[in-house]
Amino acid sequence: MSELESELAQAPVFAGLSPAHLAVIAGCGREQHVPSGTLLLREGGTADTFYLIRTGAAALEVQSPAHGPLLIETLHDHDVVGWSWLFAPYRWQMDGRTTRECALVAFDAACLRGECDADHELGYELMRRFAASIVDRLQATRLQLLDVYGRAPASNR
Repeated sequence: MSELESELAQAPVFAGLSPAHLAVIAGCGREQHVPSGTLLLREGGTADTFYLIRTGAAALEVQSPAHGPLLIETLHDHDVVGWSWLFAPYRWQMDGRTTRECALVAFDAACLRGECDADHELGYELMRRFAASIVDRLQATRLQLLDVYGRAPASNR
């Protein structure tokens, strides 16, 4: 098992996958180092890469016309940044920016989607695992919305 495959096996989203699946996933990734403040995802942009944070931190934000950028969640070591690469039309739903220098694994989304199409077991495992991440992100978004808008009076219907 390569060093990258061992690193992937430690990330919750990839933990427990077979060595063969870890090798396939690693084959679609490359190591990358970026400084704090680097924009990884831009809302509406093409979701052609997603990231695993090896070390560092990144913030997920949504833009609000009334409030500016709203922090949804801060991600840390072994967290995945981005899931929109899984779903057509492959556009990011929020911004993602590093808040500390990061060592990342950047994954080529088209490569991994192709591998999932070729191996449906891999595709199922990744879909199942990323779905759990999506639920977590939606919950974080809900909590942020309650924090920002929770004091607003209910609208009359």
